[in-house]
Amino acid sequence: MEEQNKWSNVDAYFNDRLLAADPVLDAVLDANTGAGLPAIDVAPNQGKLLHLLALMKGASNILEIGTLGGYSTIWLARALPETGRLVSLEFEHKHVVVAEDNLRMAGLADKTEVIEGPALDSLALLEARGYEPFDFIFIDADKPNNPHYLKWALKLARPGAVIVADNVVRDGEVIDPGSADDRVQGIRQFMELLSAEPRIDATAIQTVGSKGYDGFVLGIVTTQNNP
Repeated sequence: MEEQNKWSNVDAYFNDRLLAADPVLDAVLDANTGAGLPAIDVAPNQGKLLHLLALMKGASNILEIGTLGGYSTIWLARALPETGRLVSLEFEHKHVVVAEDNLRMAGLADKTEVIEGPALDSLALLEARGYEPFDFIFIDADKPNNPHYLKWALKLARPGAVIVADNVVRDGEVIDPGSADDRVQGIRQFMELLSAEPRIDATAIQTVGSKGYDGFVLGIVTTQNNP
């Protein structure tokens, strides 16, 4: 607990100095809490990291797998140019309703689309409808399906696209091959796919902070995405 307090206090110190006051994002978190959504949004400094990565990439077509209440969606959508678009996939109807309300409140409804349903079905729908290839993809949904999400991300990404996957450390459990947690096993399978996949060059970073001990994968799609 002492270490967690220190991590949270350091996050608060950085946030106080590097993140401007943002009543909209504060209201989004309040709305999520009021609706009873789980408090598993990215931390504010992690949200800004996503925003900065999308800006550095010059992303104009973003895919998010896992919307929750739209907090990370807003961070990403704010990085889009005027004509940019973001598509977010969410399984839970309640989350979709909250997220769409939050996106309207943030003035981003015209740049964003939340698709309800199992993400694997929605990803197939994106392909069937001929959506433009994505240049930034954020994977933050049910971890057992991460290997499938990676395969779809590579199929739907353009060369040079950035792929970020959250929560890949799981308090260090990712190194336990005998873990009974299907989320851990999903991440381990995801990492094995990454290590063998020639179409993406990636690394993984451990993090500590207000959300505890975890980490993320950051990768760049390197070649044309053939199935």
